[in-house]
Formats: sequence, structure tokens, C-alpha cells
Amino acid sequence: MRIVGAASAFPKYHYDQKALAEAFLAYWGDRLPEPRKLELLHSNVGVRGRYLSLPIEQYPTLKFGEANNAWIQTAVELGEQAIPKAVERAGIDKNDISAFFFVSVTGIASPSIDAKLINKLRLSTAMRRVPIFGLGCVAGASGIALAADYVKAYPDRCALLLSVELCSLTLQHDDISVANLISTGLFGDGAAAVIVAGDQVETKCSQAGPEIIATQPTFYPDTERVMGWDISETGFQIVLSAQVPDVIAGHVGGDLDRLLGQHGLTRADIGSWMLHTGGPKILRATAQALGVPDDALWASWECLSEMGNLSSSSVLMVLEKTIAKRPAPGTWSILAAMGPAFCSELVLLRW
Repeated sequence: MRIVGAASAFPKYHYDQKALAEAFLAYWGDRLPEPRKLELLHSNVGVRGRYLSLPIEQYPTLKFGEANNAWIQTAVELGEQAIPKAVERAGIDKNDISAFFFVSVTGIASPSIDAKLINKLRLSTAMRRVPIFGLGCVAGASGIALAADYVKAYPDRCALLLSVELCSLTLQHDDISVANLISTGLFGDGAAAVIVAGDQVETKCSQAGPEIIATQPTFYPDTERVMGWDISETGFQIVLSAQVPDVIAGHVGGDLDRLLGQHGLTRADIGSWMLHTGGPKILRATAQALGVPDDALWASWECLSEMGNLSSSSVLMVLEKTIAKRPAPGTWSILAAMGPAFCSELVLLRW
């Protein structure tokens, strides 16, 4: 099993972090007990700018239904961009794809986005469709694991994973909690597509990406309020606990050692790390838990700076960036993400 192609896509509207902070201050200013705090939060998340699905002036009056309609339209547009690029980079024909895993936690649609894209891109009508909602930030890594399971069962086939996260469309206009203020400074919009090929077809595909050796999901009981959404008539309201770095620090190192031990490896054998861009505190906590220096997560830091946190799409963009620089053949890699429940997914790769 091998990752043979990865490609990202972004909406056309881009704003630097200063412009975004100024827009939020103008909207919330008289309701914030400490307006300066919002500026500090936005400046401390390590993000230079982000992509938005809509022009910034449209957000203050956006209702949930309107936001979800924009999510559907933009998700289809980004899928139309990302999937053909991933297919081209994989060196396959689009009709070689026999399974379509779609992940998102920022909007809902029925028929789901994968169905709309099968029509738009004229993909196989015999496609196995698996739309997934609710995994949050972990879904990029979990999607790779599910695609790997599929091609392991059907080694003569290819699977497509598409993640679309349009976090700006979940904006809560009246929520001035610290969690929401942080999220308005951290999260952005974008999409990423990944092609995974089975053993019997991977030799016909691009060899740019790594081989998938093993995957490991871990569920942490009784952590439901660490991260997620509260969903009401106003849409998606962020649940983001200050405990997230502590949960990561307390679990991820042991999870990693368990996975590596099953393959006769140690952390010293890992030459490349691809981690979800959760934010500076998350990246530092993860680096500490894994016992690696911050610069080992260079691709994650770069993606965080360039586009912010894109939930499940983030780790796939880190993967795309790593493929572009391609570690030396034989290098072992870990791709990892965490998400609501709280949970993690580790993917062991070899270049």
C-alpha cells in the first residue's frame, strides 16, 4: 500500500492575520472586556494569513443555513481542483479510483459532497462511497488509515481520500469565549486530496509518496469535552479545552512506542514527522511527548504559518509538503493527528 498522490486547494479569498484581527475587533470591540486580548491571541498563534470561503465583509450577517450552503458550494469547487491534481500526481486515470472517502466536520450535505463530485468529475459509477462526519482534526490521518484498509482488502484498486474543512463558515457571532476567540485566530479554509494504491497497482503509479506500513487508532475514554462542537440553531460552536496539550503529553508518546515496538522500531528510527497543525501549544506539546526538537516538525510549522489550522485537511497538507521534499529512500515516517473524543491516529510510513 502506498500514498501515490496528494494535492491541496484553497478558496480565492485570502487575508493576512492583521486584517482578520482588525475585522473581528471592529465587529466585537464594544462587547469585549479586553479588546487587546483578542489582538494578542491572534498574534500568538503563529499564523501569517488564512483563506476564507467568502469575502470578509459577508461574515457578520451570515446565518447557519447560508453558511452551510456556502460550505456545499465551496467544498465542491475545491474538490474539483484538488482531486484532478492528486490524480495527475499519482500517475493514474480517474477511472482507476474505486473507493471515495470524504471527511469534513464543518458542514453537512445530502447527497454528500462525494456524490456531487462523482457527477462533476465523471468518476466511476461503481464507486464505493464513504462520507464521514464528526472525526474532526483526526480525520485526515484516520482517512488514510481507512483508505489503506480498503486497498489492503482490494490490492488491485486505488482509493481516494478528500478532506474539505471550511472553518470560517462555523463562525459564532455572539460567542466571545476564549475558546472562540482563539479559534477565530487559528482556523482557516482549504481542502486536500490523497490517492492510496494497493500492492498490485502501486508499481504502475507515481512512487513519490511513502509506503503505508501500519496504522493505529487510540480512543481516550471520558474525554468528550476536550474538543468538538456544540451544535444548535446557530450552527457549530467550538468546544476547545485547555486540557488538550496535557492529554497529548500524557498519551501520545506511549501510543507511539506501542506502534513502533510492534515493528521492532524505536523513536530514534523515525527520520520524518508529519503532525497535525493544531497550533503552537499543540505542536510543542506533541514534540515534547515524542521527544523530538521543534524543527523536526518543520512542515507542520510551515503549514500553520501559511494557512492556519485546517482541521482534518491540515495533516494532509503537511504530507503534501513533505512529499515535495521527499525524504531519502528507506526513511521511516510518522503521520499523526488528534481529534474529538479525544482520540489519535498514528500512521507508520516508509519512503
